[in-house]
Amino acid sequence: MLGSRDRLIYGGLSLTELEVQIKRFARDIGLEVRFFHSNHEGDFVEHLHRLPGVADAAIVNAGAWSHYSWAIRDALDLTGIPTVEVHLSDISQREDWRRHSVFEGLDLIVGRIYGKGPDGYREALELIAERLGE
Repeated sequence: MLGSRDRLIYGGLSLTELEVQIKRFARDIGLEVRFFHSNHEGDFVEHLHRLPGVADAAIVNAGAWSHYSWAIRDALDLTGIPTVEVHLSDISQREDWRRHSVFEGLDLIVGRIYGKGPDGYREALELIAERLGE
């Protein structure tokens, strides 16, 4: 629903426009990216289960699921790959329930970036590149 949500909170980009921008960020630092999105938690979990052997790292914006989905947390934990959690909005300045992430405390979370809009994805890619030694 990106692009149709509150522009003051999430910005004005559509999901497709955001993906184009992320591809540019990745290309600039020599990384290859693939995208997956779903409004179905089970599909999201299944996709995470397939990441080992396919991806060296992950950037995850699980939206509201970040605050309550223990299934997604467990799936991330099973991947064993470095992961950066990203949120377009500044969740630290929003409702109390948004300030907590069930991903906190996972050893594989190498960064949490929020409130930087699309630029948060550039920062996440830079963290991943640094982590992977590229």
